[in-house]
Amino acid sequence: MTRAGFRSALRRLSLRWRVAGAFGLGLALVMTVLGVATWNLTTGYMLDQREQSTLRQSEVNVGLVDKALAEHSDNLTELLTGLASGPDSSILLSRPGGWLTSGRQIDPRAIPAALLKSARDGVAARQRFTADGIPVLAIATPVGSGESIYVELYPLLELDRTFRYLSILLTTGTVVAALFGVALGAWTTKRALRPLAALRGAAARVARGDLTTRLAQQNDPDLAPLATSFNTTTEQLEQRVRRDKRFAADVSHELRSPLTTMVNVTQVMTRRQDTMDPTARKALGLLNAELHRFQGMVVDLLEISRADQDDITESAELVDLDDLLRNVLDSRGTSKSLLDTEPGTPLVSADRRRIDRVVTNLLDNADRYGGGPVAVTLRRRGDHARIEVDDAGSGVPPALRERIFERFARGLHAGRRDRDTGSGLGLAIVADHVHRHGGTVWVEDRPGGGARFVVELPEATT
Repeated sequence: MTRAGFRSALRRLSLRWRVAGAFGLGLALVMTVLGVATWNLTTGYMLDQREQSTLRQSEVNVGLVDKALAEHSDNLTELLTGLASGPDSSILLSRPGGWLTSGRQIDPRAIPAALLKSARDGVAARQRFTADGIPVLAIATPVGSGESIYVELYPLLELDRTFRYLSILLTTGTVVAALFGVALGAWTTKRALRPLAALRGAAARVARGDLTTRLAQQNDPDLAPLATSFNTTTEQLEQRVRRDKRFAADVSHELRSPLTTMVNVTQVMTRRQDTMDPTARKALGLLNAELHRFQGMVVDLLEISRADQDDITESAELVDLDDLLRNVLDSRGTSKSLLDTEPGTPLVSADRRRIDRVVTNLLDNADRYGGGPVAVTLRRRGDHARIEVDDAGSGVPPALRERIFERFARGLHAGRRDRDTGSGLGLAIVADHVHRHGGTVWVEDRPGGGARFVVELPEATT
């Protein structure tokens, strides 16, 4: 993996796991340094002690062999046999006539040539190597006036097992320390990031429209200012939103009386339009269309204001969506043959009036922009009830599929100002009502062309 790829993979990890990895790596490095130092000190000391003891033993044995050679003793073989310290030790004596061996039999050619050369040059030497699979310490010493070489091989089996055990212990300790570091880092980071998780959850609730969200007061001097700032900001936002909602509600309410008067006046004038000249009749028609659109906008604004102020839990009831859809289609004079209901659709806990408005607005949207509804489907999707409203229009471009649920958004019809364009609040009311019920709404392509508006509401809990 390249350095850039490694950095990219590292950035994809969460902060918690990056910190945990740093803890584990740090402890692994510390334990590695300590392990190397412990290994060097321990093995060096044990080898030194072993070599010192074997040197002392070798000096005694060399003295005995040197004395036997000086006296031309006939029992040299018996002496070498008696000097062997164990079944795995080997003694070799090089004489002008050949090699004499005792103990574990070793081929003299297995002895390092450098070790024998040093002894032939009159300098005692020692070396560690493996002879027939057994680690040994070999000591070569010139004897008998330099004509012979005494070689003794001391087995290091116990020392080798000790070294293996020590290496396993140090390696295991390093791995365990690294894992402990990762666990400690994850636990520590989880506790350290808990306030941020609470802040993230609170911010998410505010984003969903719950402006009453507040963070608990913190005793930590580093976290207290954060909680205070968040609570102050949220409180100011709540007050501002409340003022805006109250202003919109007051304006909409105050507009109803003069608007009603103007509508009544235009109706009276419409009944007498035959007495008007063509220019006045055309102006009256434009005024009448704009008044109807204005009236629809005021009604929608009042609906949004009332939805923002009401508590949905107070008016919630068990709703059979199949009956609700049939009633809506019947009240609109729309053919019930458009309705396709899947058996076993769940009941939902909802405000019947709001869900009725959701379906009505979707059907109005299909009439106004989509060439009319072609199918209304009710089915189950897991633990949700799913309503689909299909139209015969040209569909909604992907770039506008979220924007059309915003207030005063008209999508591709934003430039139009005729009666059929609506107020731009119908789908915003749909999204608001659906979200207040814990559901979701979106638009997608209908198979065969057109748009499909989908509403999913959670099944009522018993």
